[in-house]
Amino acid sequence: MTKSAATQHMSQIQSHLQVAPCAAQEESRIKTPIESMAEEREKATFNVRELTYYLDGGEKFTKVREKFMMELERDPTFRMYDMYDVTKDQIRERTMEKFRTIVHYVSAEPVPIFTLRMQTISLIDPGFWTRFGVHYGLFFGALRGSATSAQFSHWVSKGALALNGMVGCFAMTELGHGSNVAGLETTATFDETSDQFIIHTPTITATKWWIGGAAHTATHCVVFAQLIVRGKRYGTKSFVVQLRDTHTYGLMPGVNIGDIGKKMGRDGIDNGWIQFTNVRIPRTNMLMKHTKVSRAGEVKEPPMAQLTYGALIQGRVAMVVDSGNIAKKAITIAGRYAAVRRQFTSNPHDVQETKLIDYAIHQYRLMPLLAQAYAFHFTGVETNKLYEDLMDQLESTQPDDPTMNQVLDTLKETHATSAGLKAFCTWGTLNAIEACRQSLGGHGYSAYTGLATTYNDFAVHCTWEGDNTILTLQLGRYLVNCYREVITGKTQPDGVSYLNHLDTLLNQGCAVKTNEEILDFDIIQQAWGVVSANVVKKAGEDFDACLKQGLSPEAAYEECSQARLAAAKIHSFGYVFRRFTQAVRNAPEGLRPILTKVCLLYGLYSIEQNAGFFLQYRYFTPSQMDYVRAQVNAFCRAVRQEYIPLIDAFNYSDYMINSPLGVYDGNVYEKYFDQVKRQNPVGQPHPYLPLIQSLLRRDIEDDEPLEDDDDDDE
Repeated sequence: MTKSAATQHMSQIQSHLQVAPCAAQEESRIKTPIESMAEEREKATFNVRELTYYLDGGEKFTKVREKFMMELERDPTFRMYDMYDVTKDQIRERTMEKFRTIVHYVSAEPVPIFTLRMQTISLIDPGFWTRFGVHYGLFFGALRGSATSAQFSHWVSKGALALNGMVGCFAMTELGHGSNVAGLETTATFDETSDQFIIHTPTITATKWWIGGAAHTATHCVVFAQLIVRGKRYGTKSFVVQLRDTHTYGLMPGVNIGDIGKKMGRDGIDNGWIQFTNVRIPRTNMLMKHTKVSRAGEVKEPPMAQLTYGALIQGRVAMVVDSGNIAKKAITIAGRYAAVRRQFTSNPHDVQETKLIDYAIHQYRLMPLLAQAYAFHFTGVETNKLYEDLMDQLESTQPDDPTMNQVLDTLKETHATSAGLKAFCTWGTLNAIEACRQSLGGHGYSAYTGLATTYNDFAVHCTWEGDNTILTLQLGRYLVNCYREVITGKTQPDGVSYLNHLDTLLNQGCAVKTNEEILDFDIIQQAWGVVSANVVKKAGEDFDACLKQGLSPEAAYEECSQARLAAAKIHSFGYVFRRFTQAVRNAPEGLRPILTKVCLLYGLYSIEQNAGFFLQYRYFTPSQMDYVRAQVNAFCRAVRQEYIPLIDAFNYSDYMINSPLGVYDGNVYEKYFDQVKRQNPVGQPHPYLPLIQSLLRRDIEDDEPLEDDDDDDE
């Protein structure tokens, strides 16, 4: 080799050697999922722990909730890692095991603390939460709300509170009737000679259906039936009926019960059907706090039937609260995964693929859902306060009290508002769960990622405790009535106070000098007020037009149902935004900047999604709507910068999330793979090897290979 050739060869070797350090440097710049998550947390400009305290209602409640999460995680009966692989019967058995653990706390803890415990449980095991709630929320709640003080004491002494001696269920829904409670067919006929009621299922459609706990567990039931005394019907009332012998667990005479089988979700609940064939119960088993039937068969109706509405509100309020909690869980899984999942490169000079969350379209998919989760959380908190205040008023107010009319107005508002919010929030959360699931890509189809099961478990919220469409129509009906009252000069309560300013709102436009002024809470609230006033007015005018055509009020309400739905929907958007802004204004000063961004994102995104109404009623011009759309993207980018700290503030442990893709440290791939291998061990006997072998080794009559078709080209 010549000297020049040797020199050239050496130069080539050196150039190759110089590449190695560069490659090493590039490799060192590639972040692991754990590092990717850590860098997101470094972006926080606010105190995450302070925000957690604010969301929970104070440091005290945060520590209580953390205590509950730790207790559940350490309790073997609440093991959740394998819940995606157990059968229906196994889930139900575990559900009953959990009863023994939790029933102790019913009498040992104050009601607010026990309620917080159950809210925590609802996040990790909604099936158990519902099964436990059937007894305490529905059965015992019916006793507390509809029994006289003497009756209530009687059933408590029988074990209704301690869950000792009886297990309760709640039989309202029938095979042929759900939301139309007044149309229930089950009858309760008073027999004066024996001083008994005869509970009877007259038709197949009168069969009690979907009754949680009935299939295998409940010994007693609060049954809703048509009260019949001396041939006259007095409407649907509630009665306590024993279903099973508490010692032998055999069915009582005349009671037939069965299991309705596999459901979409919440298989921990043994939903069943019940038929009664002339089942006799004592007259005193009718819950008589409101309507009373004497020994002589005299019926005394309550002076104000509206007072019975309070019992319906509690379940709806609970679902508004649950909507916020589940929405936070769903966005935690999808959001954390988006912080570590990398795919393609948005910059050709990057040495690593781009995070999903750094794509503008992914920000648009997830950041509004994060904002909605915060909005639903604060709405749930406020709605629960309104309900508690209402219950205090109802307990302390007598029929002849001078403030009764004011209390009734509050009751009507809370009843209608809770109905509309239950529908609005559960629909919104169900859609959010599915959007989060799809954002996981192919992994979202795995049960282990949690969101498929969450969707199945949560979907029932849209139809129980009142079908969402029916409840939305109820709110629409209330809004029409409020509009008609305003026309006559009656002032409306806070929740619909915008109707008190119809003269100024109906034709008002956005009078800002610059587009930037739109980014103000007061302007956005005004926007919702203007549009809400117009859609409610439209529904009211449609209703009045139907009356003028000779339709009955009920027929008129039905004819304008679409206008009522639109009014209720827009009203609810504005209501939720107002609750969110109120929470931001009440927040500690250090939290207001970030919460303001999140709140503005929610408000602007909601306007964008309903742009047609704002353009139709000319509050925003087309150019202003273009600005709103541009600002939605801008606030998606702004919230994205701190979205992981915002998610961390929810303070859900990995145990509560129960999804390897939503783990706190970001180590999603190892956690996911570990769970798959743990639940599906390799090396196990093949489950259907004989079938495969018989397929591959079957005799074939003609096993000669096919000959090629060698037609000559012509």
